[in-house]
Amino acid sequence: KQWYQRRVRDTNYFINTNLSVCKMSDPAAFAHEFTAIYYKTFTESRDKLHQLYHPQALLTFEGAQVSGQEAIHNKLKGLPMQQVQHAVTTIDVQPVPAIEGAFIIQVLGQLKADNDPPHGFTQVFTLFPYNGGNVIVNDMFRLALHNA
Repeated sequence: KQWYQRRVRDTNYFINTNLSVCKMSDPAAFAHEFTAIYYKTFTESRDKLHQLYHPQALLTFEGAQVSGQEAIHNKLKGLPMQQVQHAVTTIDVQPVPAIEGAFIIQVLGQLKADNDPPHGFTQVFTLFPYNGGNVIVNDMFRLALHNA
């Protein structure tokens, strides 16, 4: 947990060599720690969330796709919600074959934004090794809304 506490104080957040120890020995623990960091940062410091992304990352948020760290920063910072809470239900993780240290993480949970009722959501991250740590290269987010 020491690498987590240091990363929260660092401006580079998730790009941290200590992460390698956790991810190689237990991918599930890596995925849980990553999602804890991601959603804590989303809630407390959304303006810094883009630092978890690769400079050429892709984000698809509710069907709208943006590319690059700056565009991701603008998209996430521009979301209309002021207060956000994520309740994670399940986290699944798979290593990416042929790319050591890369993972696909799928999150299922509930999102509570401002005064809106909670909504289910799913989010899928692809993380690749980068500069001694891991960064998000792909992120797909979708609310679980059904229009009858």
